[in-house]
Amino acid sequence: MAQISILPLDSPELMKRTETVITSAENRYRITVQIAQRAKRSHYDPNREEEEDGRIKPVIRAIYEMSEELLEPEIIAD
Repeated sequence: MAQISILPLDSPELMKRTETVITSAENRYRITVQIAQRAKRSHYDPNREEEEDGRIKPVIRAIYEMSEELLEPEIIAD
């Protein structure tokens, strides 16, 4: 997966990205479950960087990554 620098991410930017992800989905429940599953995987990922452990919550990271995938589809190719 491509390394994405998430910080700094302010509340208005997070809200905009969250809305982008939700509005692009056909089913709100399904996208919510996908975000939760991705957050859970990232939380338990043994390869995640130690320096980012306490700075960003897994749910926020999942929303950010999913919005990046929607905006830049070439990231998915990795």
